[in-house]
Amino acid sequence: MKYLFALCILAVGLGLNTAQAQKIPQENKTIFSEEALNQKVLTLDNESIELREIFEQNKGEIIVLDIWATWCKDCIEGLPQLQALQAQNPEVIFVFLSVDRKKNAWKNGIEKYQIAGKHYWFDSGWKNDFNNYIDLNWVPRYLVVNQQGEIAKYYAVKANDPSIQSTLDTLKQERF
Repeated sequence: MKYLFALCILAVGLGLNTAQAQKIPQENKTIFSEEALNQKVLTLDNESIELREIFEQNKGEIIVLDIWATWCKDCIEGLPQLQALQAQNPEVIFVFLSVDRKKNAWKNGIEKYQIAGKHYWFDSGWKNDFNNYIDLNWVPRYLVVNQQGEIAKYYAVKANDPSIQSTLDTLKQERF
């Protein structure tokens, strides 16, 4: 009986921890703050660039942002779904923002898992102006950015979330 009680307490505790970790943001933001856009990341060539510049370089394009890390089990297990999303949407730009703790882990992970797209690393770590602004509390995290640089889909934690594809489909229709 004690064993059963302990097991129930453990299950409830784990459930609460998971629910707290994946708390869905209360606000669906549609634009990025100036502070978020000013956030610097590193390129694969070790050059510092502001997120604003990345969005400007891809203005007029639909962007899927994938915030991920090599140590994230859900990120790695979700790669087949992400690759399927990429295959279904070849005209969409995929931008990967890594919250890996070490630059080498990030670079090695891109190669190891053969992740196609544009890659950047938050050398400032998880807690930074961009991630704080988007209420990042779980990886992977997906956002869709429209052709004007506005947030069209604010929150998804799985690449096969149907709302990502429906958002992309809507934005592709608006393009023409």
